[in-house]
Amino acid sequence: MSMLTPKEDKFYDLFIDSAHITHEAAIKLRDLLKDLGNMEEKVRHIEELEHKGDKQVHDILEQLNKTFITPIDREDIYTIAKQLDDILDFVEATAHRFIMFNVKTAQQDAIILADMIVNSCSEVINLMEELKNMKKSKKLSEKIIEINRIEDEGDKIYRRAISNLFSGETSTLDVMKWREIYEYVEQTLDACEDVANTVEGVVMKHA
Repeated sequence: MSMLTPKEDKFYDLFIDSAHITHEAAIKLRDLLKDLGNMEEKVRHIEELEHKGDKQVHDILEQLNKTFITPIDREDIYTIAKQLDDILDFVEATAHRFIMFNVKTAQQDAIILADMIVNSCSEVINLMEELKNMKKSKKLSEKIIEINRIEDEGDKIYRRAISNLFSGETSTLDVMKWREIYEYVEQTLDACEDVANTVEGVVMKHA
């Protein structure tokens, strides 16, 4: 891996950049849930990051088309790029629902899950930084395990949140709103785990 040319090395740098964009969007989503004031402006900032992420995917695919020899399989580069973008898409979709549904107050479980998305996206950054040195890295497997752990814990909170929605204390309209919001939040954590699982497969190929 130390013999990579700068052109081949570019893929890892682009992955890291994408992960940072995703993490920034996750932080803004968490900030939105903690304070639902000025929603339109906050969601617009997330939209801008999503557009930035789309450009990043375009740059990765353009680089892929220009590169004859790639450091990992071409389909894995494509998959990782798209999965990082999927996280951003789910973050944006979640944020939009607060405007669409005219949500005035965030539920505590949603804030907890938003914190977990930020933590998972932070681990995705670490994962991308370690990927370049996958044959020597002692931390890569730890990062994969941690992202999986966060997703497992998120599933528990998601199930608790949905159960609470149907406890009879929430209006039918709010049940409909929050059920969909929680589904998007849960899918965001799933998307982080998808990246970790793909990287795990890449490591197994190159071990």
